[in-house]
Amino acid sequence: MAAIVQSFISLSNVRKVYRARGNEFEAIQSISLEVRAGEFVTLVGPSGCGKSTLLKIIAGLHPHDGGNLRIGSAEEPFDPSLDVGMVFQQPLLLKWRRILENVLLPAEILGLPKKAAHERAKDLLEMVGLKGFEEKYPYELSGGMQQRAAIARALIHDPKLILMDEPFGALDALTRDKMNLELVRIWQEHRKTILFVTHGIQEAVFLGTHVAVMTAGPARLADHFAIELPETRNLDIKTHPTFGDYTRRIYRLLDMG
Repeated sequence: MAAIVQSFISLSNVRKVYRARGNEFEAIQSISLEVRAGEFVTLVGPSGCGKSTLLKIIAGLHPHDGGNLRIGSAEEPFDPSLDVGMVFQQPLLLKWRRILENVLLPAEILGLPKKAAHERAKDLLEMVGLKGFEEKYPYELSGGMQQRAAIARALIHDPKLILMDEPFGALDALTRDKMNLELVRIWQEHRKTILFVTHGIQEAVFLGTHVAVMTAGPARLADHFAIELPETRNLDIKTHPTFGDYTRRIYRLLDMG
C-alpha cells in the first residue's frame, strides 16, 4: 500500500469574524483547503472577497475564529518564525538602504551568519536579474525591478513557504507578464510552496499548479482544482484550448460567464 502523503498546509472549516461596536462581520466562512509541499497555489476571486485575509491568517498575522489550521508535517516540519517569506503588492523596500542591504534585512533580523547571508543575497539578486544593482537605492530602480528585489528578500532565509499578496497588481501589463515568467522560473528552480493572491483569472491559471477560487459575501471557497498544463510555461500557453477551459471554469464559478 502506498504511503499517504500528509499535506503541508491544512485548513479545516476556518472562519474569520470582525467585531466592531457590537456588530459582527463574517469575513471568511468555513474554508477548507489542503496544500502539499512544493505546490504553487493561486487564490483568485473578486476584490474584497477575503483572499488577503486568508493569507494573513496562514501567515499568523491574523487569528482565526473557528476551525483548524495546521502548517507543516512529519516530513516537512515548520517553524513560523523562520519558514515564511512574504511579498506584498508594494515592494516595501527601505529607501535609505541599498538593494543588497534590503535583501539582507530578514537575515539580519533572524541573526543568520553574515558571510553566508551576504553570498546568498548576491546569488539571489543575480537569479532575479539584478546583478550589478546591489549598491543602488530603491528610487534608482523601476517598479518591476523593486519587486524583483522584494522576491529576493523573501527568499534570503530559505523559507519553506512563500506568501504573495497581489505582488504584481501595481505593475503595467507588460511588466506583469515578465514578472509572471520570472516567478515561474524561480518556482521551478527552488520548488517552494507558494500561495499567491490575485484577482487576475489568467494570471491565476498561468502561474498555478492549483487554483483556489474564492467568492465574496462572506468569503467561501467555491472550488480548488489542479492546473494540468506543462510546468515549463511561456506566454503562448495562454492560446492553448485547455488554458481557455480553465479560465472559463473560473468565470462560471464567479458568475461572470
